[in-house]
Amino acid sequence: MDGGLAILARLVETKGDALLTRWRELLLEAGASGGGRIKDAELQKQCREFLQALGTALNAGVDARGVAGPEFASARALLDEVSRSRAAQGFSPRETATFVFSLKGPLFEQLRDQFADDAVTVSNVGWEMSQLIDQLGLYTMEVFQRSREEVVRRQQEEIAELSTPVVKLWNGILALPLIGTLDSARTQVVMENLLQAIVDQSAELAIIDITGVPTVDTLVAQHLLKTIAAARLMGADCIISGIRPQIAQTMVHLGVELDVVSKATLADALALAFQRTGRTVVRKAAKG
Repeated sequence: MDGGLAILARLVETKGDALLTRWRELLLEAGASGGGRIKDAELQKQCREFLQALGTALNAGVDARGVAGPEFASARALLDEVSRSRAAQGFSPRETATFVFSLKGPLFEQLRDQFADDAVTVSNVGWEMSQLIDQLGLYTMEVFQRSREEVVRRQQEEIAELSTPVVKLWNGILALPLIGTLDSARTQVVMENLLQAIVDQSAELAIIDITGVPTVDTLVAQHLLKTIAAARLMGADCIISGIRPQIAQTMVHLGVELDVVSKATLADALALAFQRTGRTVVRKAAKG
């Protein structure tokens, strides 16, 4: 094992309690608990386990791969858990990186105390220690970034699900109110939700209401046509409602043809759906 890393390994092994205490103090001062999102006991447990994993890795030796080597497998696993949990809890990149980078201070303090009369050793070992912690910190940030992207992607999928509800208006009649812009990914969600509802409800008609769609261009029209075609293959016809005057003008200007019956309002579309299914709505006379 390299001399500098051997010194670090001994420091972690013999001064573990002092390192842990000082490291925890610095983390709390830096707000690493995230305003109470991580309890003090959990933070201390994470610090203790990481120090143990770091000591084990240093004793095993560090090869040219650095922290990517097998000796650091346990340390990386702990940092994976720390990064993912903080990403899910809404921590900032800075708060997450602080968990690793704040360990530099306690390590350097112990190194300076142990070799107070040997500035060269303090400088050389301190440099090796700094490079090692930097690698671990960068690894933590990479995992955090991937985790944040996963959280954002999952939230987008959930929002897409929530923003495309299929409502049963009557036996055999469904409504799909769309809000926001349609893109390829959202169109897929819309189709899946609508087709599943057609099967579950044995629906004959589906009203696609686009009152909440800000604009309809050729691309949006293509997405609507895909949804309508898929519904027809399942045996359900579609009616488009909610085409506002501005959207109608834009569609005419662009030469967009939806090739489907359309109505100005959802109420008009529902009346047509009743007519097609042989139903009528009558006002019941009020009792005197």
